Amino acid sequence: MVVLLEHITSDFRQALRADKARSACRLSGSCRSGAATSHQEPRMTTATPHTEPEPARTIDDARERIDALDDRIIGLVQERMAVSAVVQQTRIASGGRRVSLSREMEILGRYRDALGKPGTALAMTLLELCRGRI
Repeated sequence: MVVLLEHITSDFRQALRADKARSACRLSGSCRSGAATSHQEPRMTTATPHTEPEPARTIDDARERIDALDDRIIGLVQERMAVSAVVQQTRIASGGRRVSLSREMEILGRYRDALGKPGTALAMTLLELCRGRI
């Protein structure tokens, strides 16, 4: 989970650098193929009434990325719910209990280790969603 978070953070930072380079290219009007790379310094320009201030643009871009991540997270939770239903049905069909408390404790521990105390709350919510009504 920590590796995934570091990867997402790294991807976001790269996307922001690339977007800043593209913005600088658009503002300066000197765009050429391959001219806007993340290692170039953007040219200093004055903002016109038609351009968005840099902080607002950064926030908008970050929010779009968050919305895309949320869509992926929701899809993954729905997929997890479906897989959990298969596990529960199989366990019941073989004479077992629908819920395995030891397995749930493993999941709680994994989320707590990766995310701290809020991770435990997140894991509890996921388990509640995935186990269905008891």
